[in-house]
Amino acid sequence: MSKVKILLVEDHMVVRNGIKLLLESQEGFVVVGEASNGDEALQLLTAELLPDIILTDISMDHMDGMELLRIIKSTYPSIKVVILSMLNQIHYVIEGFGLGLSGYLLKNVDYNELLFGLNHVANGGRYVSEEISMALLDQVTSGENYTDLSNRSLSDFDISERELEVLKLIADGFTNVEIADKIFLSKRTIEGHRQSLIEKMNVKNTAELVKVAFQSGILK
Repeated sequence: MSKVKILLVEDHMVVRNGIKLLLESQEGFVVVGEASNGDEALQLLTAELLPDIILTDISMDHMDGMELLRIIKSTYPSIKVVILSMLNQIHYVIEGFGLGLSGYLLKNVDYNELLFGLNHVANGGRYVSEEISMALLDQVTSGENYTDLSNRSLSDFDISERELEVLKLIADGFTNVEIADKIFLSKRTIEGHRQSLIEKMNVKNTAELVKVAFQSGILK
């Protein structure tokens, strides 16, 4: 029985090495290549190196996982793409499967689920990790429609470049005082930007602000 050939695309070397060790400890898998971003992955693809599955992160420099997915499905349609990411925003899942994605797993899955998902994809199926499946179920039962946000932009929310800078720092967990120190503004000004963002994005609090910013694609 031939082994499933995997190309790993992950910018954190420690994570990539861990996944490689796990896969190569299994009889059914072989890692045929490694890359730290989508651009490097495309450079590896030749007639001699055509994997069965590309296992990729989303957030990477130079070329992220979504852009890599678009190119792979248009250029190498027979290659299956599975995303393994920390990002659990539903709009990424919806966009990915719309582009031909075969699997979406979160990095907090255990080894058994990762191996099961890859085997399922290798056998022609599609797979979504349990946490994502439950989030999608919650979406259906609550009547929320995340796709309504997927194509929104800064101009739709009338967010300025300075407000975007503040929003990114909020999402990184910095306090108003810390943000003020970082971008050389007063604490009161940062508080004003935070409140303005909450009002413009029509949310109730900071947690919901960050959630909607990721769902809409303003933050990635």
